[in-house]
Amino acid sequence: MTHDRRPMTATEKIIAAHSGQDVVKPGEIHTVKVDLAMANDITAPMVISAFREMGAETVFDREGVALVLSHFVPAKDIESAEQARLTREFARKQQIAHFFPPGEGIEHVLLPENGLVMPGDLVLGADSHTCTYGALGAMATGVGSTDLAYALATGQTWLRVPESVLLEFEGELNPWVTGKDLILHAIGSMTAGGATYRALEFTGPAIEKLSMADRFTMANMAVEAGAKNGIFTPDDTTEKYLRDRTERKFTPLDSDREAVYARRYHFDCGGIEPQVAMPHSPDNAVPIEQACGKRIDTVFLGSCTNGRYSDLQAAAAIISGRRVHPDVDMMVIPASRDIYARALSEGVLAIFTEAGATVSAPTCGPCLGGHMGVLAEGQRCLSTSNRNFPGRMGHTGSEVYLASPVVAAASAVTGEITHPGHLSGGPENTTERSTLS
Repeated sequence: MTHDRRPMTATEKIIAAHSGQDVVKPGEIHTVKVDLAMANDITAPMVISAFREMGAETVFDREGVALVLSHFVPAKDIESAEQARLTREFARKQQIAHFFPPGEGIEHVLLPENGLVMPGDLVLGADSHTCTYGALGAMATGVGSTDLAYALATGQTWLRVPESVLLEFEGELNPWVTGKDLILHAIGSMTAGGATYRALEFTGPAIEKLSMADRFTMANMAVEAGAKNGIFTPDDTTEKYLRDRTERKFTPLDSDREAVYARRYHFDCGGIEPQVAMPHSPDNAVPIEQACGKRIDTVFLGSCTNGRYSDLQAAAAIISGRRVHPDVDMMVIPASRDIYARALSEGVLAIFTEAGATVSAPTCGPCLGGHMGVLAEGQRCLSTSNRNFPGRMGHTGSEVYLASPVVAAASAVTGEITHPGHLSGGPENTTERSTLS
């Protein structure tokens, strides 16, 4: 199926390139080639079962598959140990090139760190936050285990071409404002279902200045607005990030100037303050002043959303010389082994430890209510993760508030949700980030 030449968005161009079409348009269904298929220790066992049930014997490409043991590791019980064992055995039998054992980290941080995703790639993952890779200019989306099993066997899947929604950000970021605040504000404007099965495209002068860490955070949470994927235009920042991670060549794909969007949103960053997503949805985002003073019991700094080095570094700058409030349990979990090693060697983890926080090996852990920080009934957690649905991090009677690492750090010190700029005698704004973070 082809059409007369029409302007296309970046997402449409990637689908066209992987389906052998010159042009595609929203609503069409195409069979596409998959560059990378990923599953984790929760989803992989179901994928493997479906793979075997369809009679498949070998994966389509041992270099095109990534299996990551990230969610229930270190194994929290016998069942999770069995899931990890099954996944490891499958990886060994299939000679999967990209198998990551417990302790290596979270897939949505590991795959970009290891240069496994490139601009223009089409990536499937049996995990909803696979959309994270759109920060690199890839078309990346989460799918069910059966769909991923088919992709493992054939290297293909089918996709309905999504409409695209353009999110334009301009102006200068206010002090203490990060990519987490931009995406929470945007989701609050769109609502949790406001971009259902649409591609969120992030653009504008403010976006061009963001570090890769902030871009990953924003792409990660595209699915919280119901989006099929989130995508950024590759630029010099992207190229610098990839330079030391891969030798693969890529051709950046940008949306045509005349591309058609289902909707456009315009955001002036000068009007965006640090955000807090109140229970029980990421779209229940409010300026922090409306949440200040809420007592909290726990703080979680980590996850595939905000467990990168610059996240830990920014939080540590606030925690340094202070103590975690005696009524607060703070859990700090670097998102990968490399991040852990760097934070250890540069003294960042020591700051948290000396302040009274608990530092864990890389894992998803408490983000999904898995382990290492599960909430009891009535407890409140200030989390840097991506979801705060009822029961997400433990008991259905608990509450989760979402915010940035600097807000998390300030709140851990005071025992209540706190604007980092309100801490007396504190450091200046520490949200400046390396573009390589």
